[in-house]
Amino acid sequence: MKMGSSVMEDKDEAYTEHLYCCGAVTEVLKFGTRNLHSGNQPKVLFLIIPGNPGVVGFYKTFMQTLHQTLGRRYPVWAVSHAGHCVPPDTMDMIEVMAAGDVFGLNGQIEHKLAFLTEHVPRDSRLVLVGHSIGCYLILEMMKRDPELQVVKSVMLFPTIERMAATPQGRVMTPVLCRLRYVAYLPIFLLSLLPDVLKAFMVKLVFGGLRSLDHSTVPPTVSLINVDTAANAMYMGSQEMLEVLERDNFTINQNLDKLVFYYGASDHWCPVQYYQEIKRKFPEGDIRLCSRGIRHAFVLDAGKEVAGMIFEWIREDLQTWS
Repeated sequence: MKMGSSVMEDKDEAYTEHLYCCGAVTEVLKFGTRNLHSGNQPKVLFLIIPGNPGVVGFYKTFMQTLHQTLGRRYPVWAVSHAGHCVPPDTMDMIEVMAAGDVFGLNGQIEHKLAFLTEHVPRDSRLVLVGHSIGCYLILEMMKRDPELQVVKSVMLFPTIERMAATPQGRVMTPVLCRLRYVAYLPIFLLSLLPDVLKAFMVKLVFGGLRSLDHSTVPPTVSLINVDTAANAMYMGSQEMLEVLERDNFTINQNLDKLVFYYGASDHWCPVQYYQEIKRKFPEGDIRLCSRGIRHAFVLDAGKEVAGMIFEWIREDLQTWS
């Protein structure tokens, strides 16, 4: 059910709408075609499945660049994780009919499948672009619904195995699993500050990034909200407990459709994980970053990564049209 949307008609501009999916508020960011069910629409959709926090605003520059690089021929959408956005004034975080643990890791997978069922024609070809835990969600989506018309899945900095055992996971597991409630009070107090002051604080925190993409400041400010932050931390706690062994079966079943891109100094998916998956699937398209791009690439390298993806899939584009 669509409830709130921005009023923009230029398809080169970002279009945002809020809707209920699986009973939880969801934000969708779109470049290009906004309704795939009307008229003679493109048969290929690029869909971004975000990391955690799953705030689509972080991907705005990345998506805009990808849309433009693709010659504006294909729609580029991103769907937030359930509850990882501040609902507009006319909506609540949860619809009356919400059922199940939609904010948990399994619920977020089902949430993405439900979004596709409700908003994307079944015969649409999908180019799924996952970031971080979004890559785990994509593998699960392909496993649970093998009839999805996925022609390519691009896995950026994929956290698809042994998250709690990574350098960052060892630090964050006790925080997310046992101490996250301690963060609620300071987040609540910070949420009382004016948005201008929150934005100033965010810029101070990101002050060390010389090429910060300033379009990422508003989505960061949106996380200074108890409900949104709690949903993101709850999902994160389940990631630490449930993302264990790599799903070699699903990867093998879809190897020709997958592109993996690992960071060279990524504390969420160490180079060791790249080396192991490369040995397991030597014929796979599995790459190691040589450009010094950080795990949170959207902060300062969204344009660069969009250009890279275009080069990776350039030869396939004609076969998808």
